[in-house]
Amino acid sequence: MSRILTRSVPDAAHRALVDEGLSPLMARLYAARGIGTACELDYTLRALIPFGYLKNIGPMACRLADAVEKGERILVVADYDADGATACAVAVKGLGMLGARVDFIVPNRFEYGYGLTPEIVELAAQAHPDLILTVDNGIASVAGVEAARAHGIEVLITDHHLPGDLLPDALIVNPNQPGCDFPSKCLAGVGVMFYVLMALRAEQRSRGTYRERPEPNLGELLDYVALGTVADVVRLDQNNRILVENGLKRMRAGRMAPGIAALFRVAGRAPHKANTFDLGFTLGPRLNAAGRLDDMSLGIACLLATSDTQAEALAQELDRLNRERRSIEHGMQDEALAVLSTFDPADRYTLSLYRDDWHQGVVGIVASRLKERFHRPAIVFAPGDCGEIKGSGRSIPGFHLRDALDLVSKRHPGLIQKFGGHAMAAGLTLAEVAFQDFQQAFERVARELLDAGALTRTIETDGSLPGRELHLALAETLAGEVWGQGFPPPCFHDVFDVISQRVVGGKHLKLRLAREGAEFDAMLFNQSDWLPDRIDAVYQVVANEWQGRKELQLYLQHWTAC
Repeated sequence: MSRILTRSVPDAAHRALVDEGLSPLMARLYAARGIGTACELDYTLRALIPFGYLKNIGPMACRLADAVEKGERILVVADYDADGATACAVAVKGLGMLGARVDFIVPNRFEYGYGLTPEIVELAAQAHPDLILTVDNGIASVAGVEAARAHGIEVLITDHHLPGDLLPDALIVNPNQPGCDFPSKCLAGVGVMFYVLMALRAEQRSRGTYRERPEPNLGELLDYVALGTVADVVRLDQNNRILVENGLKRMRAGRMAPGIAALFRVAGRAPHKANTFDLGFTLGPRLNAAGRLDDMSLGIACLLATSDTQAEALAQELDRLNRERRSIEHGMQDEALAVLSTFDPADRYTLSLYRDDWHQGVVGIVASRLKERFHRPAIVFAPGDCGEIKGSGRSIPGFHLRDALDLVSKRHPGLIQKFGGHAMAAGLTLAEVAFQDFQQAFERVARELLDAGALTRTIETDGSLPGRELHLALAETLAGEVWGQGFPPPCFHDVFDVISQRVVGGKHLKLRLAREGAEFDAMLFNQSDWLPDRIDAVYQVVANEWQGRKELQLYLQHWTAC
């Protein structure tokens, strides 16, 4: 069952936006998403929050500037997801533009685990770096920093994950660390690294580095920043929308990195129409496939490729891995659903599943699918090493997953070997023999923290769309905005007559709908069963382009019979 709610629209914000020149409809949509003034829709780079608000960014910029001047070797240690890969590309390419000697390593998730572990430090030490710079990880790497110090290697940490009770003894830039006044806590790891580069360039400017040569244009890195920000599903507040919008502009203008252009080609997407859907659902999964099934070094190499030929070969391999990942995911999902068929998920507040033949690289995606299907916090485990199992979880609104795991850990010391993450996603490691104990402890915590009503899926809409507003121009206007996590694309809720319907592609419905005397083309994806003659539908308004023609089309998100 799903509950459909209409987003509330603050009257004062709506009136202010109309007074500032927005149409009543667009003012309504923006006000419902927390926009109070038109200045919050300024996506120019000058509207970015200044880097000086980030704690420790000045000292880190000074230390990096010293390293550049001394010719010290900087080794970037990256995470193995799309955010980590793009953050690594930004660090390597950006530091190189600013004159640094820089290289990178990324842990293979199956050999070294996540982050700056003592094991990855041992590997890093073989390159004899003067500095280790973490991107999209490090905030929990207390032991790793100590191991690096034992080797005489200094560590600088850039991260965005939530900190634990103990911070590493290192210089840290992370908007979520204690005492940081940066107003946006939603920066992705790639965004944090981009900010560090802005601070470094400013420090070099103050030292006179660019008196006799032009300053590097860090805007050349924004296609990476946009991809990593969207793929990591962080909240798209104004600051992140600025970063994403300017990255998308580079893609649409054909000024993206060869590796990103190649990912568009293998995905069959047109970069001149690039949008957040492309980044989150076509490019991001192909990049992530490297870290899930193989080694993210492949993905980073694609991002850093300097020729179209090199980029094309790497993107083709990423596309192959993504197809393999989808096959593994579908098999695991089917097996998980078979397990769940033995009991009623409605009797549980959480779903925790484990099989000893599941693939560690795909557990997060399967957890996400189960969460979407059953609207329950879901954690899926696969075998690790030495009797360990590794889990990846996804949550629902109102249930902070990392905090819940922290509560389980405090109530049952030693049950969870390690954990970390965000409100909506987290990872953890257990002993295999502890799985059932964890399953029960996690369920108890969820029953304390979750109201039963939160387990009913809520579909938020923007209410009814007047028939006079339902036209191609609106669809094109909506397509020009940066929608995503925390700033959802508009969807509307109305009653339609079903005039005609047919199955296309073997599994989708192509529809002709009627309302208020007008007819509209529509699509209902992944359903081939015919609809009744009259439906109550939640839908998006889309400018569909086919063979050079643009047409209005409605994408149905949910329906019930009238």
